[in-house]
Amino acid sequence: TAERLAQLLEGHDEVAAVHHPGSPSHPQADIVARQMDLGGGCLSFDLRGGLTAGRAFVEALELAHLAPSLGGPDTLVTHPATMTHASMTPEDRAAAGIGDGLVRLSAGLEHPDDLVADVERALGLVAGGATGA
Repeated sequence: TAERLAQLLEGHDEVAAVHHPGSPSHPQADIVARQMDLGGGCLSFDLRGGLTAGRAFVEALELAHLAPSLGGPDTLVTHPATMTHASMTPEDRAAAGIGDGLVRLSAGLEHPDDLVADVERALGLVAGGATGA
């Protein structure tokens, strides 16, 4: 499921970057390909619209649940800039590689088609005008 979501996200206009070990764009994709069959169930991605887009995306999801930590049978999502790292300044977050539009997702056991549809719908809402700086 995470592999399918990474593929969807890598081709989407609202997404600036995808961070998933199974993605061909990952800096260590060659090592992952030699050592693993799949890249794992967690991924993160940067939305072009920054803080507003990240917040709008996680709030628009219907199947994935907003959670402060990732792991479990359900798909969970977190927006670090407004949750786990909200106490950091934007400059400190940026220095740590945590952009305002960064979203982390842990793919659960839901049907992959349902999760892909949920993410596509949420990205569509972000693209439809919920984005900003």
